[in-house]
Amino acid sequence: MMYLSENLKKYRMKKELTQEDVAQILGITPQSVSKWERGESYPDITLLPALANIFETSVDLLIGMDTIRAEETRYNIHKKAVAYQRSGDLDMAEQTYREALLIYPNKPGMILGLASTLALKGETEEAIELMERGLPISINEKQKATMRAALCFLYLKAGRADKAERLAGDLPHMRESREVIQPLIRQGLDDEQIDANIKMIILGDGEGIW
Repeated sequence: MMYLSENLKKYRMKKELTQEDVAQILGITPQSVSKWERGESYPDITLLPALANIFETSVDLLIGMDTIRAEETRYNIHKKAVAYQRSGDLDMAEQTYREALLIYPNKPGMILGLASTLALKGETEEAIELMERGLPISINEKQKATMRAALCFLYLKAGRADKAERLAGDLPHMRESREVIQPLIRQGLDDEQIDANIKMIILGDGEGIW
């Protein structure tokens, strides 16, 4: 019931009801409704149909099953695309992400997933464009660290060594750290070495970043 608290408040306000109104209809105290909405306690399961009826919705929507199913769907898309990446079928990985972006155009995971695939394919400019679009809206720190590390090498490959150097200097102390990447950037890697580093970063921990 991880989404129940926020949904109770959302649907109550949508119906322009107060906590007291809901409490009166159910024959309980307003304090109980307040605790539900704060996530401090949950309504008895037998009250869910009544709550759904009050808010003119379904029990599934009230407990957030639509959100849960959407998250599962997105996870399965990533799982499928990463499997294609790891098997070397980058065309199918790209197709999987491009189709997903038609449904989830503003999801950072999908944007960065396509960017990672294009980076592996050597389509540097579009990969950079997508990473620059997806990174500011991502809230997944592991995902952001991995993609920013890959972006350093994409900048380097695109002849933007200054941007690569600046971005590398802002990387955290992690596997994709500035201590590792800055010296590599300063070495003057050729395209083959750059591609090898991009592949290692993206596929090294692939599925876990989505």
